Amino acid sequence: MNDPIPSDAKKAALFFSESYQNIKDEISKTVVGQQEVIDQLLISLFSKGHCVLVGVPGLAKTLLIQTLAKTLNLSFNRIQFTPDLMPGDITGTEVIEDDKETGRKSFRFIRGPIFSNIVLADEINRTPPKTQAALLEGMQEYSVTASGQTLKLEEPFFVLATQNPIEQEGTYPLPEAQLDRFMFNIWLDYPSLDEEKMIVKQTTSPRKIEINSILDKSQILSIQELVRDVPLPDHVLHKTVTLINQTRPKTEYSTDLVDKYLSWGAGPRASQYLILGAKTRALSQGRFNVEMEDIHELAVPVLRHRIVTNYTAEAEGLTTVDIIHKLLKNL
Repeated sequence: MNDPIPSDAKKAALFFSESYQNIKDEISKTVVGQQEVIDQLLISLFSKGHCVLVGVPGLAKTLLIQTLAKTLNLSFNRIQFTPDLMPGDITGTEVIEDDKETGRKSFRFIRGPIFSNIVLADEINRTPPKTQAALLEGMQEYSVTASGQTLKLEEPFFVLATQNPIEQEGTYPLPEAQLDRFMFNIWLDYPSLDEEKMIVKQTTSPRKIEINSILDKSQILSIQELVRDVPLPDHVLHKTVTLINQTRPKTEYSTDLVDKYLSWGAGPRASQYLILGAKTRALSQGRFNVEMEDIHELAVPVLRHRIVTNYTAEAEGLTTVDIIHKLLKNL
């Protein structure tokens, strides 16, 4: 068992920043590059959020999450979402058992793969909405309802759902209202030439890598609580909420840019997640205070899946990321 985190705020921030860097170093033993993706995953986890990750196959998504689970000493399950996957395949099912002593039959609930600290929902858009909803309930309520009983999920509980951007045939894309439950939308890009050479070299030669555990469950839960204790300056709160309000077309705070190119803006969850993410990012750098730089760094992954462009934006080739950058520049 690792030592508890210090009670003093500044010492706790320093402890977390050192642990955070150690975690990144351990992950880098097996995952080449993708530092921004790793940062966003860790910030989401320590903020008690969840992520949806968009990237083509073969970019080490499963390896990344497995390594993350090892460095944090957490249990890990991977669920491959397919069109025939049923809700019970995620939450668990009841089976009939014979009691050899009494001869009576009884039901016993067998827990599904959602009962894990870290769950990788691979290609979540390949399964129908009914099955998607079985996972989303656990994300929101940290519990599972089965056979009339509510079973709590062990915390920390972190879901990473992946989507393939290049194969849309036969998929069931998550509606915007369900995407809103994910803290970050992370884009996983191709590695650079040098990074790919290193990947090929590592994966085609014999190697044995030891991954060290950096934190345990109790420390992670303590850090998640510590995040909420980070003070928030009034000017940062005001500018953050103003930014989110500016994404909503035809409202008091919307700009001509938003009215012209957006059909829907972000809800209050965006403000909450942006502030929580900023607090976690500040702690990860050893600071016990939030700065506007933290907001600017996390605005894209928080807002990218929460604002909806219209036909005018599509016709002019403007993406949600372009609009977010323009709003940040004018904030």
